[in-house]
Amino acid sequence: MLTTRTSSADAPPRPALGPAKSGLLARSVSGALAGAAPRRRRSGVDRRRQFSLLIVRGDGERVLRFNFPRPAAVGVGVALAVIVSITGILLGDWVKLRELTREAVTFSEQIQQQRVTINTFDRRVAELRQEVSGWRELHAKIWEPLGPELAPTAARDRGIGGGTSTAGGVPKRLSPVEELNGLGDSVKEQTESLRALERLMARAGRMLASLPTRWPVRGSVNSEYGNRQSPWQEGREFHSGIDIRAGSGTPIYAPAAGTVVHAGIAQDYGTAIVLDHGQDIRSLYGHLSKVSVQPGQRVVRGTVIGFTGNTGRSSGPHLHYEIMVKGQAVNPRAYLWD
Repeated sequence: MLTTRTSSADAPPRPALGPAKSGLLARSVSGALAGAAPRRRRSGVDRRRQFSLLIVRGDGERVLRFNFPRPAAVGVGVALAVIVSITGILLGDWVKLRELTREAVTFSEQIQQQRVTINTFDRRVAELRQEVSGWRELHAKIWEPLGPELAPTAARDRGIGGGTSTAGGVPKRLSPVEELNGLGDSVKEQTESLRALERLMARAGRMLASLPTRWPVRGSVNSEYGNRQSPWQEGREFHSGIDIRAGSGTPIYAPAAGTVVHAGIAQDYGTAIVLDHGQDIRSLYGHLSKVSVQPGQRVVRGTVIGFTGNTGRSSGPHLHYEIMVKGQAVNPRAYLWD
């Protein structure tokens, strides 16, 4: 747009305003201002009751403007606050629910593992019960040769009987607690049986230790126990022991612990030793060349009690070995185990 300017010298002269026109102009301007002022006040009051939303570009130029009544703006703000609060509550509940879900998954895995452990435990308990039942049969076989009077009270007092019935069908499966209780009762019963057997074996051990089960000397047997042809006269005679071949001066070992009741001359046996082993069992050693114990002495198994010789009624060096039970001679072979 091209704009031209004129100088004051070329412009025509403006007419001067008279006093009447000047006063009229002043009154009209003041009246216009007076009329405009109330309108601005009314417009300002209306704007205070509204909220405006301006959308401005980056260069500062206004793009859009939205005006909202004050009650509507307050309602929108309250609604937004309520929505934010509910959203926060729902978010917190979702987080808690997620944690509970994770814990539930963990608990489910643990329960599964425990279920597997319980099933394995149940099977193992059933196997142990079968094993304990096998112990019962084994104990019965052990106690049978000893006689019913020596068996444990629990085994003697177990009375059973009656007919069988198939009405029950398949037997009910026992719970783990019932399995444990049954296994505990079986173990307790077998423990009592083992304790009784231990006491019996202790007594038997002491008895066996007192038996003359060892050879007093090592050698072949020249004459057995029982009837034989007499080497001194015609006919047969009863030999109350066994004659063991051994050179003169061979050490004689006590076959079991005992007490020396005789050590010296004994008629046909020449120099002899007699040991008392208890349980009414005695052993005699005849035809010795020398004794190394004295009456009343306590000896243990393996003690050297004397030496072989050819004293008394003897045809050559050897050991006459004899065992007496309650004063009656018995076959020593029944006691010689080692």
